[in-house]
Amino acid sequence: MAHNKSHNHTHDHNDLKGRNLLISILLNIVITVAQVIGGLLSGSLALLSDALHNFSDVVSLVISYIAEKLSKRKASIHKTFGYKRAEILAAFINASTLIIVAILLIIEAIKRFQNPQEIESNLVIWLAFIAILGNGFSVLLLKKDSKSNMNMRSAYLHLITDMMASVAVLIGGLLMKFYQLFWVDSVLTFAIAVYLIWMGFDLLKESTKVLMLFTPDTIPIDEIVKEINAFAEIKNVHHIHVWQLNEDETHFEAHIDFEKDITLTAFDVILSKIERLLFTKFQINHINIQPEFGKDDTKDVIVQD
Repeated sequence: MAHNKSHNHTHDHNDLKGRNLLISILLNIVITVAQVIGGLLSGSLALLSDALHNFSDVVSLVISYIAEKLSKRKASIHKTFGYKRAEILAAFINASTLIIVAILLIIEAIKRFQNPQEIESNLVIWLAFIAILGNGFSVLLLKKDSKSNMNMRSAYLHLITDMMASVAVLIGGLLMKFYQLFWVDSVLTFAIAVYLIWMGFDLLKESTKVLMLFTPDTIPIDEIVKEINAFAEIKNVHHIHVWQLNEDETHFEAHIDFEKDITLTAFDVILSKIERLLFTKFQINHINIQPEFGKDDTKDVIVQD
């Protein structure tokens, strides 16, 4: 089923998306270097953990940027879908790194909590403040695209969690400066890490479902079967597969038994009706139907190939 889109608008939007990612990458490189130096000089584990998270941001943003560029490449004989799944793969990698970084932070926080160290709080405060400004600007750049694109959402989550982590580091720096509560550094690191796991898990689960070709949660196969079987010409719909190629394309394929040995022209008329039904009611935009008449095969709705 064809859908008309403004090519120029899409092209301009993609260019803007890529530019915003590039700006965010450069900002996070500067923040990461500053925080590593500051963390080593001040002795703050929370600042170093924030730097580590910021470094994972840089990696995730680079992956997202490459994936965004790849996704625009055209299909070919050897890559019939092109690189349309690149952004889903990037989201999966980014979510995985978010969780791995968080686990490492938890281990370090426990070690530091058992052996608190005096920390140069002024440096922590100023660097946390700079990180908040830099990440806050990056968050604003990616916020719009994060609502409709899993890859951009993974990058956005990395940045927003790092901004919140920097806020926590700033609060910790103030508490250390005025109340000498140096154990707060470890507690904040632990809290940041738990939050990273919480944010990353949903994205990891969502991207895994797409990569594994699971049926999208919004697609009720039983209802689709009922709707298609309601056509007078159709005897049975079976051998159904529904999956997402990426966030813009949902694919549906099935075998359909017809009551009569109809002509190809008659099949095209019915096929158009099915395509219209699946697109308007279930937002399925790629449909492949195998017509059958009197074929001796398994008639189960779901068949293990």
